[in-house]
Amino acid sequence: METSTAGSTLHVTADTISSPTLRSIEPSAPTVPTPSTLYSCAKRGLDLILSLLAITATLPIWVTIAVAVRCTSKGPVLFRQLRVGRDGRSFTVLKFRSMCSNAEVRLRDLGLYDTYVATGYKLPVADECRLTGMGRFLRRTSLDELPQLFNVARGDMSLVGPRPVVPDELSCYGELVHCYLAVRPGITGMWQVSGRSHIRFPERAHIDRDYVHARSFRLDLAILARTPLAVVRGNGAH
Repeated sequence: METSTAGSTLHVTADTISSPTLRSIEPSAPTVPTPSTLYSCAKRGLDLILSLLAITATLPIWVTIAVAVRCTSKGPVLFRQLRVGRDGRSFTVLKFRSMCSNAEVRLRDLGLYDTYVATGYKLPVADECRLTGMGRFLRRTSLDELPQLFNVARGDMSLVGPRPVVPDELSCYGELVHCYLAVRPGITGMWQVSGRSHIRFPERAHIDRDYVHARSFRLDLAILARTPLAVVRGNGAH
């Protein structure tokens, strides 16, 4: 999803996402189990070590993709977009650009914005005309998400967690929004290995709630182990 949206009810700043709704919901609400200190430290340690190792190991792939993106379409190599993180803090997510540089303008000019919102902030494949040729390959293989390893290393994201959402998308979680806000969003997660774009709200919110309530180091490792096969199958990747 490479279209930035400006919400009418959420006020976005450089440091936080705030609104009357969010201020009334604490991520540490009683309905969200508090993880042990051991789990929190182990999860952050795994995030830091694996993200740095992965960046180093895949550096030649980064260079190849950067050159391909630059040579096949006009615009920057990286796509940057504001997303909502743990405790409602905003951060800039990084991805290899897979769309035309004026993707946001085209979304509205073509009259597709309502469809975009109605289908979970992601256009159906048949309607998505903003992807570049290289972008389709990057989306299908999930290689466009490699730069998010920097977000993990910085602590904005985790390797495992709910998919990071744009501010407007928070409303799709309804009364389960506190579950999303209780954890760092992840590169992969239960939703990502269960079908991704084929699973829409409210089912997606229920999956994220289930992860937050059941999260453990063992579960995180199981999701990481399932991720390569999910990427190869490409189920829901577009």
